[in-house]
Amino acid sequence: MDEDSLLNKSSLNFLESYLNNAAPTGYEWEGQKLWMNYLKPYVDDFITDTYGTAVGVINPDAPFKVVIEGHADEISWYVNYITEDGLIHVIRNGGSDHMIAASKRVNIHTKEGIVQGVFGWPAIHTRDKSNEEHPKLENITIDVGCTTKEEVEKLGVHVGCVITYPDEFFILNENKFVCRALDNRMGGFMIAEVARLLKENKIELPFGLYITNSVQEEIGLRGAEMITQRIKPNVAIVTDVTHDTTTPMIDKKKEGETKIGDGPVISYAPAVQNKLREMIIDTATEKKIPFQRAAVSRATGTDTDAFAYSNGGVASALISLPLRYMHTTVEMVHRDDVENVIKLIYESLLKIKDGETFSYFD
Repeated sequence: MDEDSLLNKSSLNFLESYLNNAAPTGYEWEGQKLWMNYLKPYVDDFITDTYGTAVGVINPDAPFKVVIEGHADEISWYVNYITEDGLIHVIRNGGSDHMIAASKRVNIHTKEGIVQGVFGWPAIHTRDKSNEEHPKLENITIDVGCTTKEEVEKLGVHVGCVITYPDEFFILNENKFVCRALDNRMGGFMIAEVARLLKENKIELPFGLYITNSVQEEIGLRGAEMITQRIKPNVAIVTDVTHDTTTPMIDKKKEGETKIGDGPVISYAPAVQNKLREMIIDTATEKKIPFQRAAVSRATGTDTDAFAYSNGGVASALISLPLRYMHTTVEMVHRDDVENVIKLIYESLLKIKDGETFSYFD
């Protein structure tokens, strides 16, 4: 595999446009169009479903099916209530963090276009220092510069409008990618890069490959639940983000130790099929790809769970990208890790044989 082919100028241009496009849970389709347009030269066909999941397919007629998967949606807010004096109360759409909301700019998506607003917060001078309230769902409100409910509604804002943060992609200190929605737009980007490398290196796979960008992961793995029933895969390799636990206020005894820059994170969990995982670890060792390990309790909390427990059981594994500051607007990953996740998925695909069952009983 040509090392220089990873993250070329075209790749990075796509990544920036893909990240900067808002794709909140339930509203992913514009981002999916960008993704499909980038993927088009590298696949034979596409599948889309009613709720917006997109799948690029290589060898669509092959009976044995392998999925590589990320999810397309980002956390957001909904307009929930507009007060008579024109302030907007919100509810979550996914795991949006109330603690970071205060003083953030927002984009409210309406039929007439974007309406800008801010999460206001009382000035430090006016707060009771002896008993300070922290931001919480009940006390954060969006100000769109209106003084009445009618003014707000004239802007096209109504209950149910979805709200995102406008923060855009930048590179910090040469090799740290920073943006909102790296969780998990990076997954969609990385699996697209795997497809690109397969095409550029003229790899002929002995199975059908389904490059899957699922919707609605942030509210319960719903897109993956739907598309796995459609594809009926034999194997699924899922990629999502996981926590860098080396920043302050994280208990490593509880969360384990993983760090950006130290390589992809391979999970141990009931949903992870052991023989598939060991094949991936053997591949990383053989190809000298650095990796880390993580132990997960009952569920991975990723689309791995949806694939693993579908269709009578699908051999599934999780390769995670370590990330700092999850569900904030300054999510951060290391370029080296991004490249190594791509390499590890690519090289693992080359190890999978047509008809491989990963059975414990052979």
